[in-house]
Amino acid sequence: MVDCRIRARQPVANNKSSKKRIEIAERNRLRNRSYKSALRTLMKRCLTACSAYNQAPGDDAKLAVQVTMSAAFSKIDKAVKVGVVHRNTGANQKSRLSAAVKQAIDPAPAAVSAAQV
Repeated sequence: MVDCRIRARQPVANNKSSKKRIEIAERNRLRNRSYKSALRTLMKRCLTACSAYNQAPGDDAKLAVQVTMSAAFSKIDKAVKVGVVHRNTGANQKSRLSAAVKQAIDPAPAAVSAAQV
């Protein structure tokens, strides 16, 4: 059985430049995969910290939420800069995180503004 995740086969290119492009594409694919994995991990940590703050509010939990959000924002910005994710995707992810953090830290003003609409 062949594992689909391993791409260690020989390039099917005919000339030197196309072989090089295949190698570069593979290198970029691995870099993009690690960036996306790190993004998902940091976003999940931030959302977990938000739910932990909702369970047990406190200064330590609030600091954890802010630190994880900052780390996730930094990684999202770097991924957009490198070209791993589109800038609109990065903006959407940051918006989701900031909305979750805002709702976790200040749930009352969010509920009041929703009731006014």
